[in-house]
Amino acid sequence: MAEFPYWRIAGAYFFYFAYLGAFAPYFSLYLSSLGIAAAGIGVIMSLPQLVRIFAPHLWGWLADRSGHRLRVARIASVIGTAAFCALFAAKGFETLFAVVLVMTFFLSAALPQVEVATLTHLGDKTAQYGRVRVWGSIGFIASVLAIGYVLDVLPIRILLWIMLTILVATALFLLIVPEPPESAHTHDHTPIAHVMRQPQVIALIVACALMAVAHGPYYTFYSIHLVNYGYTKGAVGWLWSVGVICEIAIFFWMAHLFRAFTLRQVLIASFALTGIRFTIIAVCGDNLLLLLAAQTLHAASFGSFHAAALGYIHRFFRGRNQARGQAIYTSLSFGLGGTLGGLYAGYAWEHFGAVLTFAGAGACAFAGMVILWRGLHERPA
Repeated sequence: MAEFPYWRIAGAYFFYFAYLGAFAPYFSLYLSSLGIAAAGIGVIMSLPQLVRIFAPHLWGWLADRSGHRLRVARIASVIGTAAFCALFAAKGFETLFAVVLVMTFFLSAALPQVEVATLTHLGDKTAQYGRVRVWGSIGFIASVLAIGYVLDVLPIRILLWIMLTILVATALFLLIVPEPPESAHTHDHTPIAHVMRQPQVIALIVACALMAVAHGPYYTFYSIHLVNYGYTKGAVGWLWSVGVICEIAIFFWMAHLFRAFTLRQVLIASFALTGIRFTIIAVCGDNLLLLLAAQTLHAASFGSFHAAALGYIHRFFRGRNQARGQAIYTSLSFGLGGTLGGLYAGYAWEHFGAVLTFAGAGACAFAGMVILWRGLHERPA
């Protein structure tokens, strides 16, 4: 990895995902402390996914037009951090909705541009991606564990100060990551509309959207689910961390996994294991050992799933379609699917309870598995 700015990019990943390690597990607890109803929490927690429907296209267009991807990420990160400060005064649902919408819109610019910068800096050494991306997982673990213990002894409002500190650190690291060199496109250009009409591409995007829907209850109500069973916030932090520790392990083992199995096999197995995971969470919330077993399956529901899905996206969207293909994948799967997942979680939690909410998440994962089994081949058509 000669001349690769390893530690600067690693730091950007570390603090960006440390912020997510504060937001995803604990911000719903903060909203609950303000008296926001379950449906309202579901709506607010779905906003990061909502902005991913359209924001990647805007930020990608600005980055391509300016030729300075990281400059776009830096400016947006500073604006998003400034918008975050309004949370200190926000109390009601409408105000919280507006602030979170604005801040997540701008903060969403950072990760896609860092991903592109990382892969461009790596060049032909893309197999090393996991070894730098793993620092994001480490940042998430450090954040979720430390904050869990802090919130056991300090008021929940301290969460805002912790998140602000992390965002400032993220912006500082973005300032020192060097812009990547421009890369040439070597593939013949195929109109992106033609690529999008391929049945395999449709099957992949629909299945990935279902995976994002399946994670809606997890990212919105998993912490509340555990607290309702009597687990401490420190224990909540450890349960979240177990999943990310297994995610780290799968990143290091990924090269061996893809030598032993095909992309299709890895992707379908990831969906099946995700369905099992959320079914366990639905019916075994009072059994710590089974919850720990379910969390180890995060290696499949995020780690191997994400790597295999990106492998297919790289195959389907080539040449000048790569950046737009990544934006389409992000917006339709994680953006639209994640938004629907958050909205589903809030409605189902309020009307049907925890068990049926997480059981429905498992059903979505199993449905995605069936779609891939029937509609996805090992090689693109």
